[in-house]
Amino acid sequence: MGFKCGIVGLPNVGKSTLFNALTETAAAQAANYPFCTIEPNVGQVAVPDPRLDRLAEIAGSAKKIETQLAFVDIAGLVRGASRGEGLGNQFLANIREVDAIVHVLRCFEDGDITHVEGRVDPIADAETVETELMLADLESLEKRVPNLVKRGQQGDKDAKAAAAILSRVLDLLRDGKPARLVDCQDEEERRHFDMAQLLTSKPVLYVCNVDEANAADGNALSARVFAKAAAEGAQAVVVSAAIEAEIATLEPGDRASFLADLGLEETGLARVIRAGYALLDLITFFTCGPKEARAWTVHKGARAPQAAGVIHSDFERGFIRAETIAYDDYVTTGGEAGAREAGKLRQEGKDYVVQDGDVMLFRFNV
Repeated sequence: MGFKCGIVGLPNVGKSTLFNALTETAAAQAANYPFCTIEPNVGQVAVPDPRLDRLAEIAGSAKKIETQLAFVDIAGLVRGASRGEGLGNQFLANIREVDAIVHVLRCFEDGDITHVEGRVDPIADAETVETELMLADLESLEKRVPNLVKRGQQGDKDAKAAAAILSRVLDLLRDGKPARLVDCQDEEERRHFDMAQLLTSKPVLYVCNVDEANAADGNALSARVFAKAAAEGAQAVVVSAAIEAEIATLEPGDRASFLADLGLEETGLARVIRAGYALLDLITFFTCGPKEARAWTVHKGARAPQAAGVIHSDFERGFIRAETIAYDDYVTTGGEAGAREAGKLRQEGKDYVVQDGDVMLFRFNV
């Protein structure tokens, strides 16, 4: 099961620097001119979770395998992208392929790094990108909705249902608001909304790229972004891409002291990864044993057979039950044997909704 977060923003805001640090590679060329990233670079990153370390310790696991999230570094957007300006058509196509948008905003002053519009204003930058995405969605729906309405009037119930939800989305877009703000009334509307694959339907995480001095608490520019995110029901985090790039070059044992010297408890990238994970409404369950302790990803609300299917399709097809221990119970009782003895190991059936942190063993028969 793969989940992708697309890193977007105007040119020269720190997208590729952030991507390089995320993946600890130089796969994306960071350069001081637009479109230095032409083909989207994709990097798989481990989702930091200290629970996995604790479970591996208790279970005596020989190795640990984190769950992962994919980040896609996408070419910088410029005003007019919805009309194909710059690399607009490619940019929009790349956005359509990701599950969430990580919007990097420049929240630092630096005369040596040019800004494509000649000023540092993260709110205006955010609105530039959002406007281009909304214009692309608007053009798409203005072509599709009249046809759906016509088919609905001719008795096509499916088209009528699609027209109902997409007409409301069209009203939002015409009012200058993204599609993700629409309120789907039921599962059928949600299905039609998702099928439309609108660019502004994707959840957004704002990443405020600040200078080293403001890496811990942000600055006045990032504060404006956080206010915007709060008003939209979105999320925001503060990162210094330059610091993260430097941390990525250090040996693991040297990173903690480097962070401490800067007054930081953890890397900004850890916050970005966790925020991206939450943005996609994902949770983690674990499997543990002497060979390995492993983290797995499912959508919040997934039932036990679906979780089993993440490991192997045979597990889902032949699902019998899931032996389940809550993370806290696993730790408190000292592992599977202790949890079983304490009555904390539960036998869960196919209707069980997986909880974040569950330690699971699936029984199946095919």
